[in-house]
This record gives sequence, C-alpha cells and structure tokens, in this order.
Amino acid sequence: MRLKVPFRVRFRRRALAFALAASIPAAHAADSPDYYGTLEPFAKEAVYFVVTDRFVNGDPSNDHRDQGGPDPATRTFDRPTAGSDAGDNVGYLGGDFKGIVDHLDYIRGMGFSALWITPIVDNPDEAFTGGKPAQKGGFLTDGGKTGYHGYWGVNFYKLDEHLPSKGLDFKGLADAVHGQDMKLVLDIVGNHGSPAYSMPKAQPQFGQVFDRDGKLVADHQNLPPAKLDPKHNPLHRFYNTTPGLAELSDFNENEPAVMDYLAGAYAQWIGQGADAFRIDTIGWLPHPFWHEFVARMRREKPGMFMFGEAFEYDAKKIAEHTWAQNANVSVLDFPLKQGLEKAFGHERAGFEVLADRLYLDGGPYANPYELATFYDNHDMARLDATDEGFIDAHNWLFTARGIPVVYYGSEIGFMRGKPEHDGNRNYFGAERIASAASHPIHRNLSRIAHVRAASPALQRGLQVNVELKGARAAFYRVYQHEGVSQIALVLLNKGDAPAAFDVKQYVQSGTWRAAIAGNDTKVRAGGSLKATVPAHGVEVFLLDAPVTHPQLRADLDRLMKVKRPE
Repeated sequence: MRLKVPFRVRFRRRALAFALAASIPAAHAADSPDYYGTLEPFAKEAVYFVVTDRFVNGDPSNDHRDQGGPDPATRTFDRPTAGSDAGDNVGYLGGDFKGIVDHLDYIRGMGFSALWITPIVDNPDEAFTGGKPAQKGGFLTDGGKTGYHGYWGVNFYKLDEHLPSKGLDFKGLADAVHGQDMKLVLDIVGNHGSPAYSMPKAQPQFGQVFDRDGKLVADHQNLPPAKLDPKHNPLHRFYNTTPGLAELSDFNENEPAVMDYLAGAYAQWIGQGADAFRIDTIGWLPHPFWHEFVARMRREKPGMFMFGEAFEYDAKKIAEHTWAQNANVSVLDFPLKQGLEKAFGHERAGFEVLADRLYLDGGPYANPYELATFYDNHDMARLDATDEGFIDAHNWLFTARGIPVVYYGSEIGFMRGKPEHDGNRNYFGAERIASAASHPIHRNLSRIAHVRAASPALQRGLQVNVELKGARAAFYRVYQHEGVSQIALVLLNKGDAPAAFDVKQYVQSGTWRAAIAGNDTKVRAGGSLKATVPAHGVEVFLLDAPVTHPQLRADLDRLMKVKRPE
C-alpha cells in the first residue's frame, strides 16, 4: 500500500532538496548574470499579524479584570462598543503572550515565518474619559476606549502588565518564536503617547511619560496643545504645541530628549529579541527624525529590517520613506492594497487594476520588492470578499512581488468587511483556531504559503508580467544569484470556471515541475507551457536552471539596470 505524503511534508522535502542542490554552484555560474528583485534577507518571510489582546487568552491570571476600579467610565476589561451588533469591544479581552506561544505551531503550520505583534509597552490603567465617544462608525474617536491595542504608551521601557505570564516575558516570547524558526516583528510608535487632554478631570498616566526607572519625564497636564509652555515647564518639552492625531500626546521631533528616550527604549526590546520593526504613523514625523532613529537602531542590530505605515494611497508620497537619505526603510504597500481590494473584493475588477501599482520597471520606491503587501489590517475595514475572493487574494500575495502580510483571522474570513469599532478587532480565540484547518480559505492559504516558502524565485525574484487581464494572470519570478538559479512561472485564475493557459513567451527548454499538481513537464526549445488552472486556482511551474532564453535575459538585464531614487 502506498502511503500518501502530506502536502506540507512534500514541500519541506523539496525545499531541503533545493537547498542541497543550491549549495553546489552551477557549472556555468560564472557566465550567469545576477537576477533578483532584492537580496534583503527578510524578503523571504511571510508575516502573520496579530492584535495580541484579541488573539488568544492563554493566561486569565493577567487579565486584570478589576483594573480601573468599579466606575464604569474607567474600568478597563470588557467594554462593548456602543452601537455595534458585531461584538466589538474597546476594553481588554485577555489576549497575551501565552496565547500566542500556545499557538505558534498553528501560525507556523500555515506557512508563515514571521509574526508581527502590536506594541508591548505599558499603557494607561484606566479607560479614557475625554475625546469623542468610541462608537460604531467612529474614526479617531477614543472616548471610553482603553489601551488594549498598545499604541498609547506611557512607559516605553516597561512591558504592559496584560501581556506577560510567570516565566514568560518578552524575551521568552521572542525565544519561543525563534524556536519555531520564525522572526518576531515588533510594532513601535514614535509619533505619540497616550491621549493627553479633554478629560473632565486629569487621569493618572494619560498624557504622561515615565523613564526606565519610573520617573515622570513628561506631562501634558490635561492641557490642549496650544496651552503647553515648553519654554518654562520642563514637563511640556516632550510635546508639540499644535494638535496631531485625535487627543493623543504629540511628541516634539525637535527635542533631543525625545529621540534619546525612544531610541533607548526600542534598543532595549531589540536586545530582548525583536528581529524587525513595523513603524506606526511614520508619515507624521519628518524624514530627518526617522533617518536618525533608524541609524541608531541599526547600530544596535546591523541590517535590521523595518517597514513603516504611511496611510496614503499616493505611491510617490509613501516612497519617500524608502529612500536612503530619508528613513531608509520599507513601507506597507497602500497603493497596491487599494488595487487588491478592487480585484478580490465584491467589485471583482480584473487583474489589470494591479499592473500599474507594481512599479516593476522604474518607479518611486527604493525597491518595490521589499514592500509589505497586504489587503487589509486593523486600521481599516477588513476585506469584504467571498471565500473565493480571499483564496484568490492569497494566491496573488504569495506569488507576486513583495513580502506578504496577512491579518489574523483572514484565514477563515473572520469578520469580513467589518471596520474598527464594528468587529475588525474582535477576539479570535482557541476554538476558532482549532477548527480553522477545515476552512477552504485556510487550506488554500497554507498550500500557496508553503509553495512560496520553498521557492527563492517567489521570495526574492524579479517579476516579469506576461498577462494581467480579467480573471487571468501569468507572470515570471526569476532569481539567479551565487549559484542558485530558479525560474517560476505563475498562473492565476480568479474566474468561476477553469482557465486554459498556453504560455509561449520567455519559456525555455527544460523540465518544469508543477508545484501544486506535483508533476513534471518537459519543454523543448521553442515550445510552450500548457496548463488548465481550476476556478479560483493557481499553478506555479518551477525550473531550477540558469536563464538561457535570449529575450528573457535581455528583459531581465534591463530591469536590473533600472535606476531608483537613492
């Protein structure tokens, strides 16, 4: 009897075989030019993003359910959002490091190799009583809300008490992540602290900043920005005197003590195991600030990968953060996200809406292959798509250029279409995780994620498009560097019926293996690759050989010479 080898195991075996083969340079490697989209090591990762408090409550003893006292206006645990019928909540719900550690095998098993978590720093111990009430449909409305999300830091050197367990601090979390051969991405904030003014009466910690020893170093004193007096009050010097986002305490980027404070705090977390940073609200601080901050972080961890959040759909604007003279980091690819929503949401626009958002042949980014690609996250409505739409979106994310980022729960279409304050950040929980593997979105996501994990071409190869139109997409990813050579031909079908492909362009002779179907196809010189891709399906043909096709080599040579802003 022949035993069926699980799909995941087959891909791990293939990845090992490829790694062994790649360790022996090709006989004519010296004659093979370099072809790659990027050599950035982090580009091989696939990222799973969790709002820690909303993932899994692994340790109820750190819930602090009595925090904030008996006053319903200030208690912090379980605060249902007004007007929401989707179970939304602006209080803490118990998710913690132990909940993550207990389910790292779930995340890794899907094919993810990096975990992005929300900020870990200490947040206020009460609900905010100022601002506009947080309610369904609200945006930047923080009244009645808590710091469950982590973005309201009051002590950037201190771990928030809702996250650790006995014997499991941040270093313990990082060690557990690394033990799964994964990277840990820490969400950081440099633009602001906690809500700082408009409270009926001042609340402890709000608008305050404490140092590593617990000493108060800044205090907004419940004053609006215009009434701050940094010239005469040392506690005001951390802050700008003009408003920023909502009622948040807006840090003064021109105050050296702010840079020293933040750089010191985040260096501490690097020392405890953070591998990469996601930089919140990068667009709200000027380029020189981030340039200096990033330089300091990379002195702590040379080559550290970082990507920023500039909530902006103009590629020219967000690209500035990627340039060497500015922050010199990657960014979340908001312009592509806008196209992905059109292509895979209910609009079902054709693949052509993605073509001019890729910037493969020149463009404003320092390197488009290092962008973090995504279709939704915690700051916007989740993708409003069918199961098939999610499957199609993942088939694209894990084969096209960029570093795929998937928001927790998307593997089962969790709270699809729901914005913040109406379900976007709902609690996920162990029960949903336990049953997720039977969901069609999960099964297909895991399949294509493992294909990417075994393919250097899909991770870091140049992309050359053949067809992006309607429900069909065909493109190459090519990686050729230091004796490793792989050509991937990706065929995507987001239509409701099978699609027949007959690709002649750039096809070179050799034995191509189908990563999904598992069979080999021999192609002679001048031939083509033919395949029928099922409805809402994908196939990836792989050729582990140097590029010999003259036209493909010519186009790749040209792409390698494209000048990008420095």
